[in-house]
Amino acid sequence: MNRNTVLEIENLHVFYGGIHALKGIHLTVEKGRIIALIGANGAGKSTTLRAVSGLVKPQQGFIRFLGQDIAGRASHQVVEMGVVMVPEGRRIFPNLTVMENLLLGGYIRRNRQELREDLEWVFTLFPRLRERTWQKGGTLSGGEQQMLAVARALMSRPRLLMMDEPSLGLAPLLVKEIFEIITTLNAQGVTILLIEQNAKAALEIAHYAYVLETGRITLEGEGKALLLDERVRKAYLGEE
Repeated sequence: MNRNTVLEIENLHVFYGGIHALKGIHLTVEKGRIIALIGANGAGKSTTLRAVSGLVKPQQGFIRFLGQDIAGRASHQVVEMGVVMVPEGRRIFPNLTVMENLLLGGYIRRNRQELREDLEWVFTLFPRLRERTWQKGGTLSGGEQQMLAVARALMSRPRLLMMDEPSLGLAPLLVKEIFEIITTLNAQGVTILLIEQNAKAALEIAHYAYVLETGRITLEGEGKALLLDERVRKAYLGEE
């Protein structure tokens, strides 16, 4: 295993009852990179993240995080190791304030000084959240809720940040803003595994990408190269 490898998935199989959701996928995430996983609805993208997070148990295969096999570990143990997910649909706590949401994101942290420094960091990244610290999460706009979901995840200082459809349901201007934030985070050293139906936006920023179709990886390569691939252009970019 390459010492720069943060996450390595090998021959991963996941079943939901009689449905074979992942059929022996291989995937690698290297430190300091953005890795994109693209594919249609039902291809198995979210299942991949759920398996890494400990939310579903694989029937076969390995998931290694920093060299340790984490397949089947409890989700709180995976978070404590440094793997954090921004879930699809944001899933913030609507009845808690912005500040309470953020502090919950850092619940595993013990060093109060570092926690304060990270609060300052996320407010620098998301100035709108600083203005709304005492506002309830449920009263924020969709874009602000997505920013809060990302900021909450960052409060645990992840070694791997997994993002499940961060642009879903957002207006085009906000989509652009979210992708700018993802590239800024990466430039600051955050390793990112990104699932995204907006294939064009994802491939434009990804260092490397995988195409998932009905539970199998059918194509992989550098993000920019896949943008030019005829099969990707036809299937995911709506081009003939």
